Amino acid sequence: MITVSNLAIQFGKRVLFQDVNLKFTAGNCYGIIGANGAGKSTLLRMLSGDLDPTRGTISFGTNERLSVLKQDHFEFDEYTVLDTVMMGHEKLWNVQKEKDEIYLKEDFSDADGIRASELEEQFAEMDGWNAESNAASLLSGLGIKEDLHHVFMKDISAKEKVRILLARALFGNPDNLLLDEPTNDLDIATINWLENYLANYENTVLVVSHDRHFLDSVSTHTVDIDFGKIQLFAGNYSFWYESSQLALRQQQNQNKKAEEKKKELEEFIRRFSANVAKSKQATSRRKMLEKLNIEEIQPSTRKYPGIIFTPDREPGNMILEVKGLAKSTDGTVLFRDVNFNVEKGDKIVFLSRDPRAMTALFEIINGHLKPDAGSFNWGVTITSAYLPLDNSEFFNTDLNLVDWLGQFSSDTTESYIRGYLGRMLFSGEEIYKKASVISGGEKMRCMISRMMLKNANTLVLDSPANHLDLESIQAFNNSLKNFKGNILMSSHDHEFIQTVCNRVIELTPNGIIDKVMEYDDYLDDEHVKEQQEKLYK
Repeated sequence: MITVSNLAIQFGKRVLFQDVNLKFTAGNCYGIIGANGAGKSTLLRMLSGDLDPTRGTISFGTNERLSVLKQDHFEFDEYTVLDTVMMGHEKLWNVQKEKDEIYLKEDFSDADGIRASELEEQFAEMDGWNAESNAASLLSGLGIKEDLHHVFMKDISAKEKVRILLARALFGNPDNLLLDEPTNDLDIATINWLENYLANYENTVLVVSHDRHFLDSVSTHTVDIDFGKIQLFAGNYSFWYESSQLALRQQQNQNKKAEEKKKELEEFIRRFSANVAKSKQATSRRKMLEKLNIEEIQPSTRKYPGIIFTPDREPGNMILEVKGLAKSTDGTVLFRDVNFNVEKGDKIVFLSRDPRAMTALFEIINGHLKPDAGSFNWGVTITSAYLPLDNSEFFNTDLNLVDWLGQFSSDTTESYIRGYLGRMLFSGEEIYKKASVISGGEKMRCMISRMMLKNANTLVLDSPANHLDLESIQAFNNSLKNFKGNILMSSHDHEFIQTVCNRVIELTPNGIIDKVMEYDDYLDDEHVKEQQEKLYK
């Protein structure tokens, strides 16, 4: 349990939030949401003791242990993988170390014997005799094979370190667990493992994530940081989003009676509780609904970007034909023997165990990279808009945002361009900021504006959720669901893929897997798994 009383944090004259009074209790997982810069990570840093609040107190239950997902990938370079994980339970680690040192003494005294027996008792109480096997089990669950368990951290790759530090945070079943973007750099299988682990976790969890599918799978509550306030709501992210939007529509409908509005909200709750996508969500969904108070449902104060793609013309029957494409880089085959036709209405997600494969394919079909072999041909009716993974070349300029966006528009009047920037939440003097100094999220919103101006009937998107806050991701997602043209995309965002795409193409070093099916079905398909085994050999 974590209790927060009258908490405030201020940097200079800027008050991030104040008068925060919250209680986080065992058996619940709290998903923390808020715009970029709202203070999500700052809140976790204060709870962990890494940052002192301006005022207020933070307290924990008696003898409760706190564990935090570490972000420093070099902190444990001089320790083995297994030791790094076990050090996550500091008290257990210290007891084990002291106990071992006593037993190594050559002049073992009576006092040493008494102390050793005390330590043995503490060690047993903390399940110390199973500590090593428990740590090994966590590592295996997170995809770290046994032959790496005794390797030094300095010899471990960055992606593997992410998983090891996650195992470290989870080790020893901590009473309170703080996770800041735990799914970063994890593959789908590992994310699924973590979702299952946290959905069944009986202690207190606070998690910051931009991954809506992950938040929906594990969260029983949502902590919303907005306009300097922190509010706690029962329900996962989707419940918070959909219910707050419903409440907002009700607020705007002055003619509807209070009793009608209440019935509408109750019906929404019933529908939501019945619509459990996966069995693992059932536990958290049940916990959430048990504690739900209808009065807690409030209209959203969030501002969402206005993302609308309007094709100038309908695509014809010929969209894109790809024949025999192959590409290698640095001696590694990214893909070969890639053959497919894009059909009208296709919204395709491209997958690979090597993310460089999707970027290479998109760069090839957009004419920025030559393939090693093969060809591609766009239909004559097709106009495309491309969102590249790396947009840095677009922002090496001293132009302000109005002039920057004007480069891509036939109408360069300030009022017209200002309208597009306004839709993407650039207001007032912000539109005169230099394009070279804006944040990663702002650059993405500018690139989306550039795409909207093209009025294309085919969108090519390389990791469209990167750098965006949840509001922008949600708005982008909703727009793509309603888009009438074709979409070719790659993404790490499970929800994005599942709700937008109707076809999956997986690029491998030995050909492709091409299935017209939803993403979740693709992940669970046994025939697909057999194909993956063959093609990744």
